[in-house]
Amino acid sequence: TIPHCSMATLIGLCIRVKLLRSLPRRFKVTVKINPGTHASEQAVNRQLDDKERVCAALENKHLLGVVNRCIAEGMKMSG
Repeated sequence: TIPHCSMATLIGLCIRVKLLRSLPRRFKVTVKINPGTHASEQAVNRQLDDKERVCAALENKHLLGVVNRCIAEGMKMSG
């Protein structure tokens, strides 16, 4: 995306959820923005690395729906 993308956290959350759902539990999932690629890199990485925040986000039915649709649309594109 671009350095000021407002969707960076949502994109990262979708990637994290897809990996968590796809990989066996023995794998540790870490999703981070590459250094220097986003204006809010540290804040987004902190949010994506916080398990409680991720769980709280996924308890929000609307946000969970957005994540599920994002993952489903991504699967349509790759398949």
